[in-house]
Amino acid sequence: MSRWQRFKKSRIGYASLWIFMILFGLSMCAELIANDKPLIVRYQGHLYFPIVQNQPETVFGGDFATPTDFLDPDIRHNITSAGNWAIYPIIPYSYETLNYFSQVPNPAPPSAENWFGTDDRGRDVLARLIYGFRLSILFGLALTIVGVSIGILTGSLMGYFGGKFDLISQRFIEIWASMPELYLLIIFASIFNPSVSLLIILLAAFGWMGLSDYVRAEFFRNRALEYVRAAKALGLTNFQIMRRHILPNSLTPVITFLPFRMSAAILSLTSLDFLGLGVPPGTPSLGELLAQGKGNLEAWWISLSTFVVLVATLLLLTFMGEALRDAFDSRKVGLLSKGRG
Repeated sequence: MSRWQRFKKSRIGYASLWIFMILFGLSMCAELIANDKPLIVRYQGHLYFPIVQNQPETVFGGDFATPTDFLDPDIRHNITSAGNWAIYPIIPYSYETLNYFSQVPNPAPPSAENWFGTDDRGRDVLARLIYGFRLSILFGLALTIVGVSIGILTGSLMGYFGGKFDLISQRFIEIWASMPELYLLIIFASIFNPSVSLLIILLAAFGWMGLSDYVRAEFFRNRALEYVRAAKALGLTNFQIMRRHILPNSLTPVITFLPFRMSAAILSLTSLDFLGLGVPPGTPSLGELLAQGKGNLEAWWISLSTFVVLVATLLLLTFMGEALRDAFDSRKVGLLSKGRG
């Protein structure tokens, strides 16, 4: 039985993979789902696509040559009457749209107009959740790719060459791991302008060490096996042996580590945003929404919806990680083989 088939046998893990992929795919189309601009406008016999290019409001019967505010009741009336029509997204608000026409003070509770309510500035919470979820997943993927790449590189070199190189590298890792990561983040956040790329660099600088230990152990074990000796006897270089032979047989801990690494990355971003050390102000993020919920305890809908999204995301990744671990577990593979025998 292949590993993919064993993964599919875990119903919770397989279902979690599909749910996660569907949610991530929808979030990648966030501009088509939550936007304050119509997808298509037909006005006076002409078609316009405001989501691609926003026309001045004079095109739609407005008074000023400024970008069109499609939430303006007068503009909305012009483009939806006298034979004109417009197709709006399901959520007619973007993550940064301020609802100036709300009839209740902000933060406003859930309503037919704002399904998950608004935050303290009048922005739609559901729209910010969709964009914040996308940011969290993309950040987790980027940080996981960078951290895994560094961890594989350092772990493979230490495990294959060993000796003094491994000893010196281990001492360097011990010193580097003892650095106060949070204090460094606070220092760099005060020196540089906050950005997603800066966060990835800083967190990746500390996030590779755990994985490198697993890869190092796998390379230590595999380099003493017969197929490595045979490859050396055939005259293959160290790089060829590592890339073609040892690395493919050492990826089991790496693959099973990926969902848990993504969970840690998402939690790190959420925590830093909650403390005000994460992404630039105004950027939609789950941590920023949690901070708003803490500052507005009476607006329960902000904290509750964000908490549900965060917990659901982490649960899906955890179920996927457990299913991957079971699929790559050599002990279970051996038991299945004995059972068939």
